[in-house]
Amino acid sequence: MSSKPKSEKVAILKGQEAEDKVLEYVKRMNRPYGAVDVAANLKGAVPKTATQKILVALAEKGELVQKTYGKTTFFVYNQEKIDCLPNEKIADLNTELLKLEDENKLLAAEVKTYSTELSKIKATPTDGEIDNQIASVQAAIAQTTKSLQPLRSGAPPISAQQLEQIYADWTKWRAQWIRRRKVFMTFWQLATDALPPQDAKNLEEDLGIEKDTPEHLALEQGSLCNQPQATSLKRKRQ
Repeated sequence: MSSKPKSEKVAILKGQEAEDKVLEYVKRMNRPYGAVDVAANLKGAVPKTATQKILVALAEKGELVQKTYGKTTFFVYNQEKIDCLPNEKIADLNTELLKLEDENKLLAAEVKTYSTELSKIKATPTDGEIDNQIASVQAAIAQTTKSLQPLRSGAPPISAQQLEQIYADWTKWRAQWIRRRKVFMTFWQLATDALPPQDAKNLEEDLGIEKDTPEHLALEQGSLCNQPQATSLKRKRQ
């Protein structure tokens, strides 16, 4: 069995030592206390009965102020004995305070200026970002130049009629592709509806069926399959 740690015994103060201890505590805390609270806060260094007598004696000496509320008596350190700053010292402190406030305003203005400059710096692209932007612009220029190369070499541009025919063929064959894909998906669903998912996948691999890849889906959703020119050219042809 583990033995309980023995609490350290507090030395009991008597006489002048007890009085000095009580006065020092009440002065340091500078708030109203009763004898029971003082004795308890001193951890028993001064017994409760002795604490009451010491508090009363200190009040009679003018060190403490004694107030009674109902049946309870409180003691507080005499505020008149607390050292106060002379008027000259208070005036010096007020002058120093005003000086510090002015300096604080100047520092706050500097902080605001530096914060604005820092925001501008953060908004400025880094060398790496500028290099990436330059590379992107150069790639766009190269692509545009490549697209214009046939015209520079004297190749005739596509006429409006040819462009209209291209769009008409594109619309026709794309509609055929969509229709055939829909027919296939309908029949495939009927054929594999009763099969477990894994068996349906195995049958698809055995038959060599290739469904739309992510690239096909991206193409279907891209600008090539949503050309507004096709509609406008078709209306002109009509």
